[in-house]
Amino acid sequence: MSKVIAIVSFKLPQQQTLEQATATFQSTAPKYLNLPGLLRKNYFLTGDGMRAGGVYVWESRQAAERMYTPEWKAFVRGKYGNEPEIVYVDTPVLVDNEQGRIANL
Repeated sequence: MSKVIAIVSFKLPQQQTLEQATATFQSTAPKYLNLPGLLRKNYFLTGDGMRAGGVYVWESRQAAERMYTPEWKAFVRGKYGNEPEIVYVDTPVLVDNEQGRIANL
């Protein structure tokens, strides 16, 4: 069974600099540390500073769906002012240039 990536994004209520977004991301990052089923999360900010989100790598779709509850969506809405959009994709193969390997997931 391949891993699942969830691409979560949301519009920001106002433009943010990378420094502003980084500070906000740092404030929420601890809640994802050691979260069951979550292998990795990368936060992102678009070049225009108007959309942000995260790319999450999950052990399974079920693990991801346990995270994205109505309460979590309300947290995002409260923190960023807009409803998050979630796109799920399967990720069967990984190219890892840091480790110099290709792996089936």
